[in-house]
Amino acid sequence: MADGAGIVEAVGKGVTEFAAGDHVVSCFFPDWQAGPPKVADFRGVPGDGIDGFARDIVVLPATAFTKAPAGWSHTEAATITTAGLTAWRALVIDAGLKTGDTVLVLGTGGVSIYALQIARAMGVEVIVTSSSDEKLARATDLGATHTINYRSEPNWGQQVLEITGGRGVDVVVEVGGPGTLAQSLQAVRIGGHVALIGVLTGVSGDVPTALLMAKQARLQGLIVGSRQEQEDFVRALNVSGLRPVVDRTFALEELADAFRYQEGGDHFGKIAVSW
Repeated sequence: MADGAGIVEAVGKGVTEFAAGDHVVSCFFPDWQAGPPKVADFRGVPGDGIDGFARDIVVLPATAFTKAPAGWSHTEAATITTAGLTAWRALVIDAGLKTGDTVLVLGTGGVSIYALQIARAMGVEVIVTSSSDEKLARATDLGATHTINYRSEPNWGQQVLEITGGRGVDVVVEVGGPGTLAQSLQAVRIGGHVALIGVLTGVSGDVPTALLMAKQARLQGLIVGSRQEQEDFVRALNVSGLRPVVDRTFALEELADAFRYQEGGDHFGKIAVSW
């Protein structure tokens, strides 16, 4: 429960950035304000090292929040803290994505769907993988240029090469980890970028070092981003017209049901809790 959005009820002495009535959204790393990464653990992360947002009222430093995108509901705004900012950093900040590039997105979870939306808003072609044809059809409706069912096409890295005429993609949004990394490296272009975001297939495993060297690719791990990067992301959202995909919303007293639904893996985009 690291992601929270709501209305400012009151501010403390000396706070000038916010006022009562402002719509705000939380920061994943409240102590990482700007600059290069400064944290390597989760001791200060809401819902992990400190209390999260499964509650009605919170009292935190003003630096633990940013303004929410204009006109967004609290449910929509809460999606940017982890999923949205992670996708933004992976594509825009770390990979330097530009119009005309091609991105490979693994799966249809919160980060992956945000990556699809951000990339399409920037004029980038997107290839999406999933084990569900139904989810791939929904990804196509969101603008995916090509889709691959990795159950029927286990060598999907080769298929990505075929789709891109042998070149490979510029950026891979890699959420699987060791079980998918070899295919992702096959799919990326020479000199491309692999953003290692998730470890859904395990926390450790073999790294195909020879392939990584042959591709001369950049393999970069990342965990969300700074408060300044979130502010930049919010500004981009305010002009892009992008709106997040929320699969389902649960009441706060249904929190356990929300976690069970997430565990089932049938969701497409984000799951929200509201009161």
